[in-house]
Amino acid sequence: MPSARTQEARPSFSQKLMRLSTRLRDAEWRRYGATLLAGKVLGVTAVMAVAAVVTELCFAKVFAADTPAIKVADVISPINTMWTLVAAFLVFGMQVGFTMLEAGFCRSRETVNVLMECIVDTCLCGLLFYAIGFAFMFSHGNGFIGYHWFFLKDIPTTYESSGVSFLAFWIFQFAFADTCSTITSGAMIGRTGFVGDLLYSLAVSGFIYPIIGHWAWGPDGFLATMGTAGYFLPHLGQSFHDFAGSTVVHTIGGMVALAGSIVLGPRLGRTFKRDGGGPMLPHDLTIAASGALLLWFGWYGFNPGSTLSAMDFEGIGRVSANTTLAACAAGLSAMFMSYPMSKKWDISFTVNGFLAGLVAITCPCYWVSPTGSILIGAVAGVVVVLGVELLEYLRIDDPIGAVPVHGLCGIWGTLSLGLFAIGKYGVSGPTAPDNSAPLTGLFYGGGLTLMKAQLIGSAIITLSTFAVALLVMWLVNLTGTLRVSHEGELYGLDLHEHGITAYPEYVITSLGSPSGLSVPSEK
Repeated sequence: MPSARTQEARPSFSQKLMRLSTRLRDAEWRRYGATLLAGKVLGVTAVMAVAAVVTELCFAKVFAADTPAIKVADVISPINTMWTLVAAFLVFGMQVGFTMLEAGFCRSRETVNVLMECIVDTCLCGLLFYAIGFAFMFSHGNGFIGYHWFFLKDIPTTYESSGVSFLAFWIFQFAFADTCSTITSGAMIGRTGFVGDLLYSLAVSGFIYPIIGHWAWGPDGFLATMGTAGYFLPHLGQSFHDFAGSTVVHTIGGMVALAGSIVLGPRLGRTFKRDGGGPMLPHDLTIAASGALLLWFGWYGFNPGSTLSAMDFEGIGRVSANTTLAACAAGLSAMFMSYPMSKKWDISFTVNGFLAGLVAITCPCYWVSPTGSILIGAVAGVVVVLGVELLEYLRIDDPIGAVPVHGLCGIWGTLSLGLFAIGKYGVSGPTAPDNSAPLTGLFYGGGLTLMKAQLIGSAIITLSTFAVALLVMWLVNLTGTLRVSHEGELYGLDLHEHGITAYPEYVITSLGSPSGLSVPSEK
């Protein structure tokens, strides 16, 4: 409690009034009081004004219902565009994986050549896809080719009904085109001349991939519209489907690689199993395996990104899970499948195994279940091992297994949709998925209709690509630039074509020679 002395010192209310009366008679105190009061009034007024402005800008229109569609589009289009760009960056990052994979599986004496080809192919593909490739593939035209938007002229703000920025969609599809071009080079390393690589890459990136790809992915491609009245095979009642490119990207790349390997012939010193030899040893499996894992990571842009819609969150999750499970199953099945052949646990087959699973699931990933993905991947692991052995028997030299991984497993993945589509999912959309017309495969009561459409589309693209690529490789070979000279291959592509080795501080042993592994004789 306050003391008596404190209470005496405290002025009473009447004393406060007298003091105020005295001060108000003083002119100086009146000016001070007026200034103080005006300041407080202005301060309160300013606070209220700021509050009113903030409320108007940030909160007043949140619940406005006059233009709801515009407000939704204003939010969703940027989100879907950002999702597509992030996916595009992941897919482009796969170029690092391809470069490391190919460099690891090649011999040390041709490493620089691999690095140079992968980098230059990317640069060439970007310019070609800007000038003509995108127009051929994704613009309106007829069932076989598009013929608008050359050099990206007169393009709209967004691509079709996706709501995604047109140039963001272009970036995404450029990354896919670059992938196809890089697949081709992997089967042709060790003996391809650099000028020849430029020539066939121009044909692949500028014409083969975009024109044939238009058939399945173009807005009016004849396989995309197949089965509808007035279009190709209207009685079929079903169009060809390839969600993220088992056929459009991987089978096309694999078939071009096969044509190139056939026209080139095997590397000098390559002796096949039926002739008493075996594959040439890769020079750095650490780089190869790391590159393959980077490819796996990039596939999370390749497959989920093909929804083009962050709003289809269920579809993105399903595609991501299916992609993962297929890769896991394929890696293990390839490992166990290859073990009886050598009684060893083979890292190269295991790596190519999970890549085969990724390729196979790329087509059906949106429409199948996790269990179906495991089965699709497991079969892909077997297919890739048998495919490698088939090429070995046919004496076709494919140093990284591009044909079995991308070509054969791309075909298997495309056909697997006709078996494993579960009948629940239709198409992704900018605001939500549209499941009004789901795909149903044979194993889920859908009959053979979807399988027929997949078989027709896969066969047309596979055979057409191989035939055209074989002609292109033959023509390039006539120029004398497709394969390096005998002396240049013996010398090594790095020094012959580029004047430098990848490992100048190290001595390249006989393991890097054209004869492959040599065993020193005992003295």
